[in-house]
Amino acid sequence: MKVFTIPLSNENTSLTCYIPDYSDEMPHMKKRRAILVIPGGAYRFCSAREAEPVAFKFLGKGYAAFILQYSLNENAAFPKPLDDAVEALRYIRANAEELYVDKNKVAAIGFSAGGHLAAALSVMGDERPDAQILGYPCILEEIGEILAAPVPSLEKEVDEKTPPAFIFSSAEDGCVPIRNSLEYAKALDSKGIPFDMHIFNRGYHGFSVADPCVFTEEKDWKYNSDNAVWFELCEKFLDRIFGIY
Repeated sequence: MKVFTIPLSNENTSLTCYIPDYSDEMPHMKKRRAILVIPGGAYRFCSAREAEPVAFKFLGKGYAAFILQYSLNENAAFPKPLDDAVEALRYIRANAEELYVDKNKVAAIGFSAGGHLAAALSVMGDERPDAQILGYPCILEEIGEILAAPVPSLEKEVDEKTPPAFIFSSAEDGCVPIRNSLEYAKALDSKGIPFDMHIFNRGYHGFSVADPCVFTEEKDWKYNSDNAVWFELCEKFLDRIFGIY
C-alpha cells in the first residue's frame, strides 16, 4: 500500500491518500471505488475516531481511501471548507489512473460537522461525489450555534444533481438532533433523489464505526455496538449504486 499526504491550497489543509497495491491476481482492483473521508469535530478539529478507522473499513472492502483535513476554527467560515472538499475530489478524479481509481465511483462520507461538509459537497460543490454517506450529520443552519462558524442550511440546497445518499444517526444523539437528518431526507425525497436512512434508537454522538477501537471504555462500546451494522448496510447501498466492481 502507498500512503502519502498532499497539501491543499488553503492554510493547514491536506489530503492523506491510502492506495492499495495493484496486482494482476485481482484485475478488478485496477479501477477501484474510492471513498473521501471527512471527519467531524465541529469545524474546530478533525476527529481521529472518524478518520483512519473509517478509511480502514473501506480499504478492507477494496476501496482507495482519502482523508480530508479541511479548514478549521478561524478559517472555518464557508466557502473555505467547501473549497477544500472540492479540491480533494478534483485531485482524486484528475489522478484516477495512477491512483487505480474509477473516477465515476467516488463517494464522500462525513460525520457530524464532516457530514455537513460531505452534504455541502453533494449539493453545492462545483464538483460533486457520485454518492454521499452522512453519519449523524449537521444539516440545518441553526446547528451553526455549536460550530466554529455559521453554516449554510443544506436542505435548502438539494437539487436534481444531488447524488444518492446513505444517512445514519441516533435518536438519542444529544449533540446533533435527528431533525437534521430528517429534514435532509425530506428534501432529497422532494427532488426524487434516492436515499437510504437508518435512525438507531440508541447511540452516543460520535459513535463512528461503533467498534472497540473508537471507544476508551468497554461499556461505551457495548452500548453503541449495535450501530456498527451501518457499515454493512452502507456497503450494500454502494453496491447498488456502483455495482460489485
